[in-house]
Amino acid sequence: MRIEIGELDTLREHRAAGRDLRHTVLVGLDLTGQEENELLRTSLDGALLLGCLLTPTARDRAEASGALVFPDIPELPYRAYRSSLYTVAELFEGLDPRRPETYRDTPDARVYRHSRSIGGSTGNHPDPLHALAERLHDHAITEALEDLLAACAVQGRANPVAVMGGHAFRRDSPEYRQAAELGRAIGRSPAGFTVLTGGGPGAMEAIPLGVRLSTVDDDQLTKALSELAAAPAFHAADSSTVDDAAIGRWVQAGLSLDLPEPQALPRTIGIPTWFYGHEPPNPLCELHAKYFANSVREDGLLTVATGGVLYTPGRAGTVQEIFQDLTQNYYESVGPAAPMVFLGKRFWTEELPVADLVHRLTSGRPAQRWILVTDDPDEAVALLEDYAGS
Repeated sequence: MRIEIGELDTLREHRAAGRDLRHTVLVGLDLTGQEENELLRTSLDGALLLGCLLTPTARDRAEASGALVFPDIPELPYRAYRSSLYTVAELFEGLDPRRPETYRDTPDARVYRHSRSIGGSTGNHPDPLHALAERLHDHAITEALEDLLAACAVQGRANPVAVMGGHAFRRDSPEYRQAAELGRAIGRSPAGFTVLTGGGPGAMEAIPLGVRLSTVDDDQLTKALSELAAAPAFHAADSSTVDDAAIGRWVQAGLSLDLPEPQALPRTIGIPTWFYGHEPPNPLCELHAKYFANSVREDGLLTVATGGVLYTPGRAGTVQEIFQDLTQNYYESVGPAAPMVFLGKRFWTEELPVADLVHRLTSGRPAQRWILVTDDPDEAVALLEDYAGS
């Protein structure tokens, strides 16, 4: 059982029913009051207290009763023991639409600056305290993502699919519109996919835009693209160049779109990283599972995409992801081989001829059946549907 911030009443009910707290996880609760202190007077064997506020006496008693106590880590701009994914509103809180430079005051920007200051996103090793905090955070994000996907499966969306591809597509480019059209095709599928992307700009933003506009007519997509074109890019070439005002305008253009209200459970989830914090998470995914460790994020994204992965044209990062995905499918190390769909025949067979090597490596293996190179989004979605029904 897990009891978190804002759920003290749940803890009270649990104890009032005569149940102890063995193997219970308590997260971020303020237990310094006399009444709350009394709730801990029970067996705590195997209990975890993560970031809870305790009096010194209560802490000693909890540890003596068998609990493992992880204290809150002070002066962090994020919660190490969070239990949910990030909402767009949470990441961009404090962005003033009239002053785009206020992006620098948002939690997203502040966490990135903090991570760089301790070496976490520069390739250097942070001190043990901050390294532990970032790992605890990323573990919590993984748990929250898995819990959410399990809830989606209960609602009939048991085959999450990922779309990977170029981050450099401008919002006013033909490639961006093509990616949005692909998102619409996925969103219209009766299979009811949950769509995962890397959560950043370019194709990673266009796909969720298309998914969220999949139930409206083509004019609505054209209108949205026209509005986004007011801030087509934010000009961050690398991690040493961060233009807060340009990012603020880019984010605000996305936040200003009039999109259909999300369903009870999200259909679009971004999985970005502060390792590439100079690229902000896009404002069009419904939720973000944002990580510090890029390696954990990339492997995790491919692992949870059990319904298959679609690859739009990209460069080194996309090629790396292709072969990470291929390795999982080749050895079936995380389950049965899942679809690998390459969108853009000329790109994947001539410009970057990766598809031929993938075919050669999978020859005679179960994964070969689920490899497709196509220019047709409907054909791509049809393969995902066949796999979901298999």
